[in-house]
Amino acid sequence: MNDQVAGTVFLVGAGPGDPDLLTVKAHKLLKRCDAVLYDSLVPKEILDLVPENCECQFVGKRRGHHSFPQSKINKLLLSLASSYSCVVRLKGGDPFVFGRGGEEAAFLNKNGVAVEIVPGITAGIAAPSSIGIPITHRLSSSSVTFVTGHEVIDKHRSSVKWRALATASDTLVIYMGLHNLQKIVEQLIAGGLDVNTPSAIIHQATLVGQRFVKAPLGKLVSEAENQKFLSPSIIIVGFVVDTQVEACIPPLSAASSQLTD
Repeated sequence: MNDQVAGTVFLVGAGPGDPDLLTVKAHKLLKRCDAVLYDSLVPKEILDLVPENCECQFVGKRRGHHSFPQSKINKLLLSLASSYSCVVRLKGGDPFVFGRGGEEAAFLNKNGVAVEIVPGITAGIAAPSSIGIPITHRLSSSSVTFVTGHEVIDKHRSSVKWRALATASDTLVIYMGLHNLQKIVEQLIAGGLDVNTPSAIIHQATLVGQRFVKAPLGKLVSEAENQKFLSPSIIIVGFVVDTQVEACIPPLSAASSQLTD
């Protein structure tokens, strides 16, 4: 390990988007940090919390747009930690849920940088909750699987075994799966899921502009296309979708419907 670097990097979860859903700790850090590196799924309203003299840099990754290589982000974090005492690496949701936070923490540890993790509410929990769908239910779901949906085309051989997942869990929560939805649905049905399995897509969860659609699994792709659903969206598959309740859900905050890019 290298000599300890003076600054600390805080891997902070920004939550699902609504600034009111930030943790108290995340809010305090954003109010006093010296530098922020932020991802695509962080609304402007959250970035507005940082001090005026804070160095802010966008390092997001979005399909179809120029992305920052992970190696470049790692080196930038190391450089900032050498110059500032409080560096916030701000990620949508939770930094350790499909956010490469583990990779960044390992790199920083190896290079003598102090790292602190600040958990955030992940979209896989916040999205269904925001429309009244419980991802666990005593009568219909005792198990939940969180899975990434982008690997189908991004890898020559996907590490996600969709056919096995079809009957391995009561509820599937799929991140980043809209682009590959057709293939995912085909694989789940081939793995044993009934075409009538309840499912839903939730777009822009907790933000102004949030919308959702419910449909049987076999019709989910056509519903997504007909209603022109786009990323970021969360996909829920399982009988919990039919347990949706009209809960006293707080009104969406004034957070922008446009995420930073």
